[in-house]
Amino acid sequence: MSSSSVWQKAGDAARAAGHCGGERAGADAFDVFRVLCDEGRHQIGEVSAEGAAWLSSAASHPRSTLALWEARPTAPGVLPCGSVFDVVNVPSMFGRRILDRLWSEGPGSGPVAVHRGRMLLFATPGTAQRLPSLLEWEEWHGADVPVPPLLCHGAGDAVTVPALLGPESENSGAARWLVAPDTRRPWLPGPDVLLWACVRAAKSGPSDPPRKSIFPPADQGANVYDVSRRR
Repeated sequence: MSSSSVWQKAGDAARAAGHCGGERAGADAFDVFRVLCDEGRHQIGEVSAEGAAWLSSAASHPRSTLALWEARPTAPGVLPCGSVFDVVNVPSMFGRRILDRLWSEGPGSGPVAVHRGRMLLFATPGTAQRLPSLLEWEEWHGADVPVPPLLCHGAGDAVTVPALLGPESENSGAARWLVAPDTRRPWLPGPDVLLWACVRAAKSGPSDPPRKSIFPPADQGANVYDVSRRR
């Protein structure tokens, strides 16, 4: 990808997201993504120009957020929930089973991150309010589904998001993307989809893998996601 096409792509993404204006906005967007998008440097798990434009649209001052990411592209950030996305925060092992179900039997997932031993599933706004009540309804009606307690972050909450550039090692302990944002309008699962995935994951148990897992065998060095199935 040439530098001119990167400039155009990043500038268009920022302007289309509706949070920057004029020539300076395009320049800011290019500066942010120059390191990300240089030919041969972009890696799986790193945020694309369009994905960063979408993430920054959740901030109260998107242009300032882009400037901060320009200065510190390897540092995590904090974004509010409730307007652009909600986040469902689950234990990492249970989250892995949820993702296996979403990708092997369901519609796929939106962006997904890991942080401090937890998995962050980005979902449609309103999910944080609705999903707990749906899970309670399932339990009330005798489903006997051992879903672990979920932390649902919605309006009034904020979450740590990984850096635009992924950590050098998956064992570094830093927040990182499993499915990085790659479009200005990512498909996000709603409470009904996540309810289905939670119930399937809970019923399956850790010893009952799906027919086709998105997670590689233990002897492989990287997670691989077929994002062509994402809506």
